[in-house]
Amino acid sequence: MTHPSESYVAEWHRATDRWRDAGPQGVRRLRVEAWERFLSLGFPSTRDEEWRFTSVAPIAEGDFALALPASAVLPESAVAPFRLAVTLAAELVFVDGRYAPALSRRGALPNGTRVESLAASLAMDGYELEPYLGHVAPFQRQPFVALNTAFLDEGACIRLPAGTILEAPIHLLFVSTGSQSGRPVMTHPRVLVVLGGNSQASVVETHAGHAGARYLTNAITEVVLGENAVLDHSKLQYESDEAYHVGAMYLEAQRSAVCTSNSISMGGALVRNEIVVSLDGEGVECTLNGLYLADAARLVDHHTTIDHARPHCGSREVYKGILADHARGVFNGKIIVRPDAQKTDARQTNRALLLSEDALINTKPQLEIFANDVKCTHGATVGQLDDDARFYLRSRGLSDEEAHRMLVHAFAADVLNRLPLAAVRSSVEERLQRQLARAWPAAA
Repeated sequence: MTHPSESYVAEWHRATDRWRDAGPQGVRRLRVEAWERFLSLGFPSTRDEEWRFTSVAPIAEGDFALALPASAVLPESAVAPFRLAVTLAAELVFVDGRYAPALSRRGALPNGTRVESLAASLAMDGYELEPYLGHVAPFQRQPFVALNTAFLDEGACIRLPAGTILEAPIHLLFVSTGSQSGRPVMTHPRVLVVLGGNSQASVVETHAGHAGARYLTNAITEVVLGENAVLDHSKLQYESDEAYHVGAMYLEAQRSAVCTSNSISMGGALVRNEIVVSLDGEGVECTLNGLYLADAARLVDHHTTIDHARPHCGSREVYKGILADHARGVFNGKIIVRPDAQKTDARQTNRALLLSEDALINTKPQLEIFANDVKCTHGATVGQLDDDARFYLRSRGLSDEEAHRMLVHAFAADVLNRLPLAAVRSSVEERLQRQLARAWPAAA
């Protein structure tokens, strides 16, 4: 346990003065409970098993401040690089955690569909959100979830009634500018996605920051899928290389739902992404895809848990990492099969490509199986570029740099090709090539 710096306590009191009489009483009570739990837990330390390879001391000791209410002002040119070149059902933009209506865009939505800022939802019908907030993502044992819940205020709320199908994706864009009044900014965005039975949606969640900016993003996404609902969720993490990003997605899926999560991480000095999926109905299908890059002395940590609680469910998981210089990666993938979850079919793969002798990956696949009629596999591989493959490509007339670039791209392509939206694939590939060219000239 690491105690938070005094700045967190000061910011909590400053925030509660503003929230004292705002919003539903249940939400106000939730914030207080979460704050008390956070103080009890403190920040995790490397003595905690789930955090033993990741020190969050720079976050715990940081002098972070909440953004001022009037901070959501940026020119279009500062946001344009992070927009998606595709027709969208809606695009909500947040600047330093604050909703920016002037930068947001809305298309025509089916009747009953709600895509709005979380603050607006809490103000209008916050009582309808109480069954979800803090319940899908419990904070009793998760310090960063508790911290996010304590500062629960702004973010995005997406609600689709039963039978609704969105043809175009929804884009949630969170842009951080860095510091205000000489102090680095912290944001605690909360995203709530509730899909009714037989509904379908695609959501892209982008977290980005200005180059060189130092700040903290602590983001939580809660997802509830009704029976036969289909969700494709992509998280694009393009934070500044000086920033800290801690994010988690908690998802509950009911009978015959289909959920896909695509996690792309290409920024941040210290990054921790966690995904916890509960397959709480028969016939649920779940897919987790991930790609992460890191250079210099950056750290990227991924923890995933897929909990098979009911029979006849399937899950597929493919995560790939590319590390260079002194970068470190962590991957911990857990599959749980409950006693009643017969006929489970679960497969997990984690592969890491090390482009330097000093890069390091700690990988730990886990299976916890309490049923006997299941098919479960996991595998982890760590290696460098194949010298024979490089020689073969050079013998066909390619330069060493071209061969290097082709092999790195081929390694990542397995995940890139799984991204369902062409606009997302294009955005990720462009940033992949840009980062390779900047960090690893020989690979570009």
